[in-house]
Amino acid sequence: MAEKTCFDCSIEPQEVDFTFRATIPALGAAILNAAGLDAHGRGFGVDALNAANCSWVLSRMAIELDARPEQYADYRIETWISDYGRVLSTRNFTLADAAGRIFGRAVSQWAMIDLRSRSAVDLSGVGREHAEAIVAEPSPAERPRKIRSVAPTETATHRVVYSDIDFNRHVNTMRYIEMMLDMMPLELLTCEAPVRLDLHFLKECRYGQTLAIGCERHERGALFEIAAEDGIAAVRASVEWR
Repeated sequence: MAEKTCFDCSIEPQEVDFTFRATIPALGAAILNAAGLDAHGRGFGVDALNAANCSWVLSRMAIELDARPEQYADYRIETWISDYGRVLSTRNFTLADAAGRIFGRAVSQWAMIDLRSRSAVDLSGVGREHAEAIVAEPSPAERPRKIRSVAPTETATHRVVYSDIDFNRHVNTMRYIEMMLDMMPLELLTCEAPVRLDLHFLKECRYGQTLAIGCERHERGALFEIAAEDGIAAVRASVEWR
């Protein structure tokens, strides 16, 4: 039976804000980096898929953080795949401090796309070929929630530039998170309360597009919708401090 993969990490100075604690995007980036490293080590990373003109794309993700570690703090990320469906694969994460206390959990759901058609690939074959990578343990948090509608109370715009795009030539996940969190008040962004972030990706945003980031503000959080010039939602998200 497969085992979880562990990665030892440390909070670097470029990953903190002026409270000297890690930012949500920095921890999110570490989570996704662990996913990429584990997939690469098991033989189904982006490098292997690109040889067959395919790639992984993130479809949905939920991140829960009970606390944000301070600068230079050591922590560990554990990751495991709990299932392969026909369309989505579920990968899970826990984040623990140096004493072994879990302070964060994440659940991500991934699709595989054909890089020529940009359409989804049936994962059934991948699941059979890599069945040994599945760990029979449930997700550590509620799976990503679907955000079905957003009624923005304010809107910002952003033109997609070179530094926004990733290896799939679409906007990097953490850049979306940064765009959305930049619309929130500092007192929420810097508070020490637990926070949950849900992301739902609906279509790609590409270099040169101008994005509208709509924010529906609530007392302890917000709903977001990001759309390009066609007005069709590309990303919906929610963030809630508890």
